[in-house]
Amino acid sequence: MAKETGRKLVAQNKKARHDYHIEDTFEAGIVLTGTEVKSLRAGRASLVDGFGDVENGEIWLLQVHIPEYTQGTWTNHATRRKRKLLLHRQEIARIERRTSEKGLTIIPLSLYFKDGRAKVEIALARGKKTYDKRHAIAERDATREAERDLGRRLKGIH
Repeated sequence: MAKETGRKLVAQNKKARHDYHIEDTFEAGIVLTGTEVKSLRAGRASLVDGFGDVENGEIWLLQVHIPEYTQGTWTNHATRRKRKLLLHRQEIARIERRTSEKGLTIIPLSLYFKDGRAKVEIALARGKKTYDKRHAIAERDATREAERDLGRRLKGIH
């Protein structure tokens, strides 16, 4: 079988950019069992409730849902188990220092295969307040309306 190349997206946490201010992003490898890999290759995963935690100089990914592999037997995995992330020691130290600050947390942004290896993009993020979310929505709607008006004007429709 030929070796995989490129990037194949499995899951994305679209709500994360709405709920958090993203301060820094990292690409990490993820330790998985065989049935988890097969389930991911089938394109099944959810990052919605996921978050990261630093324990004893290691970063763990918690509450990420990878459903059981349908053809799996008794070797199947637990769907929301704790999964270890693979990062360089300097990156782990930097993340640990930054998360000790008040308000910063580790959240997964996307889960994908890169050259056949499972990777997760994690971010150091600060939670948004509700008024920040309303402001972002209003700003997005205003730019969309301005672009729509400009398009109408260019087409000659008033």
